[in-house]
Amino acid sequence: MSFRRPRFRALSLACAGASASFAVHAQDPELLLAPVVISGPAPSALPSYQVERIRVGPLGEKALLDTPYSISVVPTALATNQQLESVREAFRFIASVQGENIRPQTRGLQAGVVQNTRVDGLNVAATTDYPIEEFERIEVLGGLSGALYGPANPAGTFNFVFKRPTDAPLRQFTIGYASRQSLLEHLDLGGHFGKDDTFGYRLNLLNQNGESYAPGSRLRRELASLAFDVRLNRDTRLETNFSTYHYLDTGFPGTFALARGVPFPGALDPTRQGYGQTWAGDDNVTNIYSATLKHDFGEDWHLTAGLLRETSDRASTVPTLTLANAAGAYTATTATTTFSLDSIVSNNLALNGRTWLAGMSHDLVIANTGFFWNRYTPFQTGAITLGRGNLADPASFAEPPLPDFSNRFRAVRTIQQSLTLGDTIGFNSQWSALLAASQSWISVRNFNRGGSTTSRYDASGISPTASLIYKPRPNMTAYLTYADSLQQGDSAPSGSANAGESLAPYRSREWELGYKLEIDTMNLGLALYRIQRPYAYVGANNVFANGGEQVNRGLELSANGAVSRDLHVYAGLSLLDPRLFDTGSAATSDKQILGLSKLVFNALIDYSVPRVPGLAFNLNVNHASRRPGNYSDTDFVDGYTVLDLGARYQTRIAGRKVVLRLAVDNLTNRQYWANIAPTGQNGFNSTDNGTGTLGAPRTVRASIQVDL
Repeated sequence: MSFRRPRFRALSLACAGASASFAVHAQDPELLLAPVVISGPAPSALPSYQVERIRVGPLGEKALLDTPYSISVVPTALATNQQLESVREAFRFIASVQGENIRPQTRGLQAGVVQNTRVDGLNVAATTDYPIEEFERIEVLGGLSGALYGPANPAGTFNFVFKRPTDAPLRQFTIGYASRQSLLEHLDLGGHFGKDDTFGYRLNLLNQNGESYAPGSRLRRELASLAFDVRLNRDTRLETNFSTYHYLDTGFPGTFALARGVPFPGALDPTRQGYGQTWAGDDNVTNIYSATLKHDFGEDWHLTAGLLRETSDRASTVPTLTLANAAGAYTATTATTTFSLDSIVSNNLALNGRTWLAGMSHDLVIANTGFFWNRYTPFQTGAITLGRGNLADPASFAEPPLPDFSNRFRAVRTIQQSLTLGDTIGFNSQWSALLAASQSWISVRNFNRGGSTTSRYDASGISPTASLIYKPRPNMTAYLTYADSLQQGDSAPSGSANAGESLAPYRSREWELGYKLEIDTMNLGLALYRIQRPYAYVGANNVFANGGEQVNRGLELSANGAVSRDLHVYAGLSLLDPRLFDTGSAATSDKQILGLSKLVFNALIDYSVPRVPGLAFNLNVNHASRRPGNYSDTDFVDGYTVLDLGARYQTRIAGRKVVLRLAVDNLTNRQYWANIAPTGQNGFNSTDNGTGTLGAPRTVRASIQVDL
């Protein structure tokens, strides 16, 4: 597998230089002549897991308490204290999000490749890797959001917020270690300069390289991320971001698939050689360039205009082990990916303002959002068979001739644009209503190797939403929300009578009843919901058409913040009943959907020891109940409970703030299936057995963070 190294040489040198600089200062003769003194009360190690305000798409900045949606936020304090490395790891802390190694999903519905995922409110690909180190927080809006963001799968909206320049100078360097021999260097710089602090910057450099938990595996992560802001005048500022990220992993366990009628085996040992191949994995480079202009027309009216370009270049050779029988015999293949490059240009424009009419307040918005998305596929495609083996005696295979993933052609072009109008009407201090709708246009073209158009898809429609909001007290919010959202329809599969025909856009609907409570430093939330979306299949007449529906009903509970000065929690619980109806088969109709747990629970408890200032311990419990391994519910995959234990100590050494962190993930070394997923691209169906990926074993992470 070819490695893409040259463009990251400077990054590696920069991190190494920072490390060397710290080492030189640490060996300063003055420090060597005198003992290192640790004195005075240590700074507080208290985290801050409570988030009060976020930006809700075109609605602008809102208090989290006042939004008529269930929104989860993973703040940077949590990510830092848990030593997370990726956005996908952050999803584990949100109970309503299931699926560690696939496109994210909420409430039992899988996200689209581009439509549901955003960076600073601008569309990006969900199928690439994102480092947690460049983001301030991760936001997840559960349920339908087409009225705000345009057509999308009814899987919610995932928004990653870039770190911005800091008010006070920031000079932070971290050295980390992870099992088995993975070393990490991370430099985080921020501040302002120029007359009246006209210019602001935030620079994140990351270099991680080494062997991970699987013997012979390799993990390499390299990041260079710069946020640069310019205050053009008192009312106008320009925010820009430049990010390039190289993610390489080889030797990790591959994906496990099943032949028809074969049950999932018990959880396997992810460290066993042969479940992965030392030369096979992912080699991905993701580049993001974005600019957002923000202008204030006085105190009540605001304009935001943003543009983002992302290229997600992937070379995936992750092996797939397809089990042929219950005895564990399998066939191994590689290079099964269809697309190797996603090129996206996304945009948004929003005008927000407040006015008064007939004694009522009106928070108005007119907005536009959309994207241009090109997908490229290699000229040479198709799975490469490596050979056969058995789970009891997994085989290692020689690296075969692999496709040139950079030799490709444009296969699909998608253009999507939406115009949104909204009004939040304040009747009095207790009652308000949100009304919004988006008119959307979707255009899709498919191309052959010669560049000729092979199929067309053009559709449009309206996605409305309405919420009634009641605040019995300033710290309480109860709401009822209805949402109706479009998504692109599926195409009829080959072999059907209408093969290649694109169905009209699907229309999903949701009702949500919620309650939020803010008690000092705690946020509590409850949400009940019902989501339904169309389900298409090939019927007895051999025609692919909408004939059934997926109905997901659920309950969500959340509690985030400080229980006391020394005890902080970040917890959530999800109860889910996901089902397909009228599937054309009695064996799969009205059955629990493949891969989805009815109960998911995650609780992070962080305790600061009062008698030892700066010392804190944390425990995270992640639980998922058993999941169906097929759509007829005749095979179930065991649930799991994973425990993570950590500690940190914050002090001052030689006048510098220092934080030492130690974490043991999967403390009991539980073997489990982390993810059971459908093979379909647009959600769940009733015709396949799905695929599975293994959870990571016990791993140790340690780091030293120093303020330079």
